Amino acid sequence: MSIIEGYRERRRRSCLVTGILACLALGLAAVMMIYGNTIYSPGEILAVLTGRETGGAVFTIKTLRLPRMLAAILCGFAFGAAGNTFQKLLRNPLASPDIIGVTSGASAAAVFGILVLHLPGNLVSMLAVVSGLAVSLLIYFLSQGEGFSNGRLILTGIGMQAFLRAMISWILLKASEYDVSSALRWLSGSLNNVSIDQIPRLAVVVLLSMAAIAALNRSLETMQLGDDYASVLGVKLNLVRLALILFALLLIAFATSVSGPIASVAFLAGPISSRLSGNGNSNVLASGFTGCVLVLASDLIGQYALPVRYPVGVITGILGAPYLIWLLIRLNRES
Repeated sequence: MSIIEGYRERRRRSCLVTGILACLALGLAAVMMIYGNTIYSPGEILAVLTGRETGGAVFTIKTLRLPRMLAAILCGFAFGAAGNTFQKLLRNPLASPDIIGVTSGASAAAVFGILVLHLPGNLVSMLAVVSGLAVSLLIYFLSQGEGFSNGRLILTGIGMQAFLRAMISWILLKASEYDVSSALRWLSGSLNNVSIDQIPRLAVVVLLSMAAIAALNRSLETMQLGDDYASVLGVKLNLVRLALILFALLLIAFATSVSGPIASVAFLAGPISSRLSGNGNSNVLASGFTGCVLVLASDLIGQYALPVRYPVGVITGILGAPYLIWLLIRLNRES
């Protein structure tokens, strides 16, 4: 098989896997709309969404299930695509927003806003977005030495994450016990309190950020060869790297402001999509749809498959822990 034939074969496989993951995400989204304490038929759901139904199903479908389903899709896609972008950009499977402290900035600000400032939900979301971006940029600039270093960025992020988690624990200890439960629900990563008003803003950010990342996709694939090769091939390394980090941060910050830090989705989506569609390309779309599938499936499991209902972040965290342990053992053996 020639190089061109191999490239085309990888492209076909990647497109096929992406299509299958997209169909699976749509199927799980349909199940989320249909199934619950009351099961509605697709005809009833369509009648409600088109305004032809005004009965008791309207509140359940439009106010509860529709925002939850849309948030699961958008947040899952954002976490998955952003996590894959970080991992491919830094060429390290540990370079996930969960690991390098990106989500911790938004989490610390949200906890401070809930427990100390007693802000309403919309202001908490805005504070989480601003703080998440600010902390992420601080990590980026603190990691600069005599040039950009992947390892320095990851270590700086891990240190920042430890500091912010300690600050979150201190705020929780000092807060009134009656207020802590709301902060813990947010920290666990939950779709329970999502409203339809939050969806348009998140959808716009996801669409615009994904369009920008897709436009930089060829440069990202070239950078997989190494900085020296990419520079020779005409890639403006610093500009492309900063742009990719910025748009990935926007995805993470806005998704976290809606659902809280849903654990392990950004960490798992990239490796799963790469295993399914093969290496050799960035797999950004496949990772996004993998994130959708993980969030939708985990939320259905947490709500209906267990004796007690759990937030989606608890289920995804359970999925991510064994993979992290396995990855650390594998990296240790390779080194």
